[in-house]
Amino acid sequence: QVQLVESGGGLVQAGGSLRLSCAASGRTFRSHGMGWFRQAPGKEREFVAGLSWSGGNTYYTYYADSVKGRFTISRDNAKNTVYLQMNSLKPEDTAVYYCAASSSGRAESSGYDYWGQGTQVTVSS
Repeated sequence: QVQLVESGGGLVQAGGSLRLSCAASGRTFRSHGMGWFRQAPGKEREFVAGLSWSGGNTYYTYYADSVKGRFTISRDNAKNTVYLQMNSLKPEDTAVYYCAASSSGRAESSGYDYWGQGTQVTVSS
């Protein structure tokens, strides 16, 4: 069982930055794929970024086209934490952001087993 707790959301002006954190419980964190999703009001939840595990210390990143070049996903296995650095934020990035973990190690847009409660990000124009 993995428990995930997000933090770091808030209100920011367009063009600003935020860093979201997701603290995970569990001794097998390093072998889990980790992802970030978001859900805006009235819209379906969408994939934002993923960090898959391919054995040893090899990880691969995936990004939605809408955030490429602006968002960066990373992880610190010593702290059991995954991050989402968000730069050049736009009003359309406003959403509840969710952290997710995949016991398979994969981290594409589906196949996650565990979810956090979410953290609100609001970008004002």
